Amino acid sequence: MVKPLRSLVQEALAIRRFDFAHPASGRSPILEVDQLAVSMSSMKDTLSSFLDIAASLSAETQFDALIKRVMDATVSISAAQGGLLYLLDNHSGRLEPHGLILDGQSRNLADLGIHGLVHDDPTLPTWLQRPASGGNSIATSIGCDQAGKFQGLLSAMDSPRLHLIAAGLHNRQGDTVGVLVLLQRDTGEDNESMLSPDRVAFVDAVSGSAALCIESQRLLARQKQLLDAFIQLIAGAIDAKSPYTGGHCQRVPEITLMLARAAAESDAPEFRDYNPSDEEWEALHIAAWLHDCGKVTTPEYVVDKATKLETLYDRIHEVRMRFEVLKRDAWIAYWRACTEGGEEAELARLRDQLLSDLDDEFAFIARINLGGEAMADADQARLQQIAERRWLRTLDNRLGVSWEEAKRLERSTPASLPVEEPLLADRPEHLIERVGQEVIAPENPWGFKLEVPPYKFNRGELHNLSIARGTLTAEERYIINHHIVQTILMLDRLPFPKHLQNVTEIAGGHHEKMDGTGYPKRLTREQMSLPARMMAIADIFEALTAVDRPYKKGKTLSEALNIMVGMCKGAHIDPQLFALFIRAGIYRRYAERFMQAEQIDKVDEQALLEKAGAL
Repeated sequence: MVKPLRSLVQEALAIRRFDFAHPASGRSPILEVDQLAVSMSSMKDTLSSFLDIAASLSAETQFDALIKRVMDATVSISAAQGGLLYLLDNHSGRLEPHGLILDGQSRNLADLGIHGLVHDDPTLPTWLQRPASGGNSIATSIGCDQAGKFQGLLSAMDSPRLHLIAAGLHNRQGDTVGVLVLLQRDTGEDNESMLSPDRVAFVDAVSGSAALCIESQRLLARQKQLLDAFIQLIAGAIDAKSPYTGGHCQRVPEITLMLARAAAESDAPEFRDYNPSDEEWEALHIAAWLHDCGKVTTPEYVVDKATKLETLYDRIHEVRMRFEVLKRDAWIAYWRACTEGGEEAELARLRDQLLSDLDDEFAFIARINLGGEAMADADQARLQQIAERRWLRTLDNRLGVSWEEAKRLERSTPASLPVEEPLLADRPEHLIERVGQEVIAPENPWGFKLEVPPYKFNRGELHNLSIARGTLTAEERYIINHHIVQTILMLDRLPFPKHLQNVTEIAGGHHEKMDGTGYPKRLTREQMSLPARMMAIADIFEALTAVDRPYKKGKTLSEALNIMVGMCKGAHIDPQLFALFIRAGIYRRYAERFMQAEQIDKVDEQALLEKAGAL
């Protein structure tokens, strides 16, 4: 009598510590003890099965796989022959079928006439309507006369009658998220076992765990959708800031992901180890969309600077007015000299010569104001010569200005009016200091290595017109380059989960160069991840071919790719990735989607690869 009881005590202690491998108690000749042993064994199996399914469902990270696992596990553990899962759509309020398993096989829902239903439709059968509306689970049997829209289930299971349990799936707030229906054929033998209160209670417990896992996955999916919406919202806002860069943040991810997919599919030795997981694809997607998020801090009048003298407006109009004043002065001097008895023909010749010189000089200033690939030394010398012309100012330049500009004007002593001034000049009030909080210390925690100009802006007219290439001064170039610093700082502050920790590195590296001369950290090729090097190629190619920039025309395919060949030879971009970019035809697929027809010209891929040294 005592030995079976001691065995039961040991088995109970094992269950208490979740040790379900402990041997079952032996049988006993005493009926009550024997029944207790059987119940203990059954309880142990039930707990073990419940914990196994809970752990299995909790471990699943993909929603579709989770749904399949819920169906497989619940059907198996309940000893049913089939299972049907409905989930409540939050937007439409409909019960949408998400899975059907019959005899261990997934079946097509539409083939059996199973479609979405309005969960509060009064015509729904009670066994489905009640659990869908938050009521208790229902165990019942249905025949052909009660099946209604579910006749296909009876036919598929080859049974004139089905026993079923319909259990509501409820989230942490008690709201219904779906209905799980377990199905069993009517065989005429022990048909009532599935409908017993014990079985219903067990199905309720399992469905509760399944509901929490499903709801957690849906919450996670909605959080990802929200994050992705925010990402695209930020990218759209950046592009919307400037009519000239609109679409850049949308187009760069396209190129990056095409290049990443080509690398993942490549058999080349340099890409053999690149097999991104789903989480790594997610990190690349986020990094590509946020690669320029720091541009929200960049003034658009700097990004959009189309001419050398442009600030909030193009100051060429001020210069034009000075030339107009000089031309009026030429006429005034002519008439004055005529009234004083001068020789009219000679005076007219001198006047016309001066007017012609002024027209020619302004045309020259207007031309160099547009910027370009390079400014010749002769043009630099002529600019200085033109600047020496003097014009007469008779109005006080300190009237009607902002307090901030008035403070800068105090750097110089006011001149007595009228005053002769150079036609073009660099003045003290053109210099705008950089505030202390904008200065990055040489020893900074992010590893930034940037040459910071002493002034935030230098709006000197000669300083700007003397720009050798393009339209940006060193100060403005730093401001634009600083967007990548802001990108890194902004992303570094976000609490990314572990699998997204490299988003900042990928997004923040697209202006680095393979030889370590890029910015903001002067990283070399070996210090950069493969996705970061992909981003650099995508960013450059999009910028070269874009037709919406104010300072240049969009390049043709051959022009853009030849420029990138030079970047390969100059160790600015990764030659292996560039070769993949060519061989995989990524440039062509992108061009067909985003470039204008006149930009798409013939490309000699073999010649490009030879020049780039990528063969």
